[in-house]
Amino acid sequence: MPKIKVPRKSTFVDMTAMCDVAFLLLTFFMLTAKFRPQEAVMVDIPASISKIKVPESNIALVHVDRKGRAFFGVDNQQTRERLLEIMLAKYQVGMTPEQKQQFKLLENFGTSIKELPKYLNMDSDARNKYDKEVALGVPVDTTNGSAHNELADWVHQARIADQQLANAGLITSDGLIIGIKGDGNMEYQNYDAIVKSFIDREIYKFNLITTLKNFQP
Repeated sequence: MPKIKVPRKSTFVDMTAMCDVAFLLLTFFMLTAKFRPQEAVMVDIPASISKIKVPESNIALVHVDRKGRAFFGVDNQQTRERLLEIMLAKYQVGMTPEQKQQFKLLENFGTSIKELPKYLNMDSDARNKYDKEVALGVPVDTTNGSAHNELADWVHQARIADQQLANAGLITSDGLIIGIKGDGNMEYQNYDAIVKSFIDREIYKFNLITTLKNFQP
């Protein structure tokens, strides 16, 4: 009995729909991606074996470079805005609406509050040059008492601003996370001064940001 040969047919799959989905996903990720904020100074952070992930939002960061200069920033713009109002009132410093708007967009800074208005008047290139060559950092004075410690005030008042906004229902927050991103080559006394600043304001919980170290038991 002769075998019945099944005719071969070419297979064709229309990939148009798949390409459309791929481009839609690509567009979605491009539009929703959160770019890494520009840091005022480069910090070579030390390594550790801790695997705790640093929160990506609702965080206040103190950057400390190898010279011991402290730069401070808060990620939430509403918190920045409220924080600035508190600090201007406390230190009796005036700012124009334009300067306040510039601060709202500022990721971090490393100057005294008295010099802050002049810093905010600079363009981005001038600020970058100032940060690298002129900035002395946010003052961390633990010798004359906590009343003269601007960094301690910024951190402490940032927590208060965050809580005020959360209580008013303007933001969702379980409490502002405080982090220290210090250069691995900075002198210990610079780190110690910052920790003492936190303790002066009864801030006992904060995160030290490091890179993951290869650990072989």
